Amino acid sequence: MSRTIASLLIVDDKQSIRTSMALALTEIGYSVRSAQDGFSALRELREEIPDILLSDLNMPGMCGYELMRVVRQRFPSIQVIAMSGAFSGYQVPDGVVADAFYQKGSSMDALMLIIGALQFIERRDPLPAGVAAPLLIQGNVLDTSREAYVTIDCPECLRTFPAQLHGAGGPERKANCSYCGSLIQYSIVGALNRMPPRSSFRRAGTGLSMQGASDSCD
Repeated sequence: MSRTIASLLIVDDKQSIRTSMALALTEIGYSVRSAQDGFSALRELREEIPDILLSDLNMPGMCGYELMRVVRQRFPSIQVIAMSGAFSGYQVPDGVVADAFYQKGSSMDALMLIIGALQFIERRDPLPAGVAAPLLIQGNVLDTSREAYVTIDCPECLRTFPAQLHGAGGPERKANCSYCGSLIQYSIVGALNRMPPRSSFRRAGTGLSMQGASDSCD
C-alpha cells in the first residue's frame, strides 16, 4: 500500500475530471477527496481540512474565485492551487487568491512539479477578519408585492436566505445572513425583470423566502 504523502481536496464541476485526477493522485500516494463546487467543498472542509486545495475557477453555485477567498480567510493553512483551461502558463491569474496555478490539460507531471514547489512559496497573509467573499447574485426576482429581492447563499453557514433591496443602491451591496449573522458582500448581476411563480414563495421563520433563484459566477 502506498504511503500517504499529503491530503488533497479536488473541486471541479465535471465528474470525469474529479475522478481521473483523484485516481492518478491516489496512485501516487495522496489522500484525495473531491467536491463538485464551492459549497460542496466547504462542507468537506467542515469534516476534515486538507493540506492542499486544487480548485477549478469556473463552476456554478460558488465558483473557485469565491471559494479561494473564503479558504484564505477561514483556513489560511491550506495550500491553494487554482486550475482552469481559460488561462495559460504557470502564473496565478489576476484576481485569484491562490498559491499556484495549474493549466487544465497539462500533464500530471506538470501538476506534480507545482505541488512539489508549494513548500517553497511564501504564504500570503490571510484576509483581515470580517472581509467577506463577494458573491455574484443572478436570478434577481420581485416578490408578489413587487418588492425587489435577491436570494443569497451564505458562504459561512451554507444556508440560503432572501435579502430585500432597499432604495436604488449600487451594484455592490452588503447583507447579514439571516441564520448565522455573517456579513456578506455581494454584487448584483442582471436586471430585476421577472416575477417568480407564486408557488416559488414560502415562509421561512419571519421572512419571505424564494425557491428557484440561482446564483453563479461562470
